[in-house]
Amino acid sequence: MSDPVDLAALDKLKTRIQGLRAKTIENGCTQAEALLAAAKVAELLDRHDLSLTDVEIREAACEQRAYETHRKKRIPLDDCIGAIANFCDCRVWREKSPEGEARYVFFGLRSDVEVAHYLTELVDTAVRSELGQFKTSAAYQKFRHQDRHVANSSFTLGMVSSIAQRLTAMKTARDAHNIGTGRDLVILKASVVEAELEKLNMKLRAVRRPTRMVAPTAFEAGGRAGSSLPINQAIKRS
Repeated sequence: MSDPVDLAALDKLKTRIQGLRAKTIENGCTQAEALLAAAKVAELLDRHDLSLTDVEIREAACEQRAYETHRKKRIPLDDCIGAIANFCDCRVWREKSPEGEARYVFFGLRSDVEVAHYLTELVDTAVRSELGQFKTSAAYQKFRHQDRHVANSSFTLGMVSSIAQRLTAMKTARDAHNIGTGRDLVILKASVVEAELEKLNMKLRAVRRPTRMVAPTAFEAGGRAGSSLPINQAIKRS
């Protein structure tokens, strides 16, 4: 079992995450600042993982944590949730609540699940904020009223696709850096998560998304919004 020092380190990490979560956009933090905070938490998570022994990681308990969408229909996060889970070394699935609302359930080590939920919250908030700004733009006003729902979905799809690509690239860079320390924690943690997931006896399956109509200008505007968010700068600072 982990000793008290390791438990104290985990509690400190969770406290830091909770503190950063308090810096929401509603409290005066911009979406760019919030996402920089998320990248900083990922950096802290890497340091925490490297401080653990292989035995401590193998004996660590896995947890589930749901992110509630409060929506019955699919939302833009669907196209980014897999990248978020991969970035945090988690598994994720989509299910419906008793009320019929969609939610994403992250499964993994306690600290990883905490970061995945936090990052999902920040990306979701950032997309909503940027969409609100897009709706005030001259480009948006050019769309006919009956076409604006397509413009909205195209913008958000472009934005989350861009963020997903950046998270994937950041994950590759993080893994390469961590392997350079002499330990491949990704494989170790994956084996722990998969073993614990098997105990749940769940049958997960991939579902193909239907083809959607996209407005190119709105999709490109969303892509620019996603690529402009400086979520990789904090990772580069050690």
